[in-house]
Amino acid sequence: MTDQYQLFSKTPIGKFVIKNLGLPTPLVLERFENPSPVIKGAVLLGAAKTTTLSSTLAEVLNRIHANCYLHQSDLQQQASKVGLQATLLTEQTQNTKFKALVFDASGIEDAADLSQVYEFFHPVARQVQSSGRVIVFAKSPEKCKAVAQAVAQRALVGFVKSVGKEFKKGITAQVVYVDDGAEQNIESTFRFLLSARSAYVSGQVIRISKADVVEVNWVKPLDGKVAVVTGASRGIGEAIAHVLARDGAHVICLDVPAQQADLERVATDIQGSTLALDITATNAGEEIAKAVAALGGLDILVHNAGITRDKTLAKMTADFWNLVININVSAAERINQYLLEHNVLNPQGRIVCVSSISGIAGNLGQTNYATSKAAVIGLVQFTAPTLTNGITINAVAPGFIETQMTAAIPFAIREAGRRMNSMSQGGLPVDVAEGIAWFATAASSGLNGNVIRVCGQSLLGA
Repeated sequence: MTDQYQLFSKTPIGKFVIKNLGLPTPLVLERFENPSPVIKGAVLLGAAKTTTLSSTLAEVLNRIHANCYLHQSDLQQQASKVGLQATLLTEQTQNTKFKALVFDASGIEDAADLSQVYEFFHPVARQVQSSGRVIVFAKSPEKCKAVAQAVAQRALVGFVKSVGKEFKKGITAQVVYVDDGAEQNIESTFRFLLSARSAYVSGQVIRISKADVVEVNWVKPLDGKVAVVTGASRGIGEAIAHVLARDGAHVICLDVPAQQADLERVATDIQGSTLALDITATNAGEEIAKAVAALGGLDILVHNAGITRDKTLAKMTADFWNLVININVSAAERINQYLLEHNVLNPQGRIVCVSSISGIAGNLGQTNYATSKAAVIGLVQFTAPTLTNGITINAVAPGFIETQMTAAIPFAIREAGRRMNSMSQGGLPVDVAEGIAWFATAASSGLNGNVIRVCGQSLLGA
């Protein structure tokens, strides 16, 4: 679906009208094209205090061949130890434009130390390029041993959410909380957040825990993996299938038998296979197990299939309520139970669910849908600590995404949905797919129980 307002904003008259009326100007976001380089532009690295995490950040920047600058001289020793060739920020280089600002805040121990956040970001706040990145790495507040440190670490959420709204120009901002001992688990997340893959992810809180460190081929991070994507015949599901296949996976495209023709089209495009199946069937888990058996088991399961049946609660029929709950959450719950009980998922398997901003913020006329998508979040959070063999479960929660479904929304409501976020535009199905591919890689072993919004930092539910 074309965003006519965005096109209008690029014309001479559009620029004049928008400027004089003070309307938002949606920038065309940079999106992923090829895996190298990870980031096109200079990266400024700083730290409240040099830590093991600082060293790991430097290691990753070295591996991706980043053009790196250091905010302070005490980072030079760590950078040189890991082979990172970096330039110290001086008076001669202080006007450099940066594609990313990366700050290790894990050494902040109390509220007074938060001044170091200001001292790092304030001088360079106007020097971030369009579609740039702001990433703050920090210590998990829940794991802090002192109240003062936990308070200061938690404060960083307010900082990055504000930066995401202030910097504009398609610039994203995130905070990544890293548990002690999980420093070596950050690479997949760091790469994702630096890259154009995360174009529509902003204002998010990501949590990384200690897990097995799994090496992958970063050009094809899903090489050799088998994935099942439900609801894969069109829209977001089709985009997910394409991205997972692009990253190396063999994708089994699953949808109801009535969508067989579209399933065949998608599977042919990505050299995958099809499984025509109603996920609400009592034997759905068993049928998925049969489909993956000949391929060596299942590595990635994406619960994308879902429906809406919108009515205000007073007008909603019991059929509308039950249908949405059954398809959107109960089916996924039953399938998970079967596959986990029968060890269908391979070690280091990945389950990724698609929730919605409606499940976080609620929505008028969507009590059934919002309930089901909030339940998906519950499924993720309560399943995560029960998993073994390196298996993880996470979720993405899309905001306004340009699909056939959103195209049917009345014009005024549709425009509000598009503009009420820090990017001033709707996202694309590929934005959701990129987030799922990030969770799906074996290298994302430290991500478990996360729910990340793909919403351009929507004002709803913020």
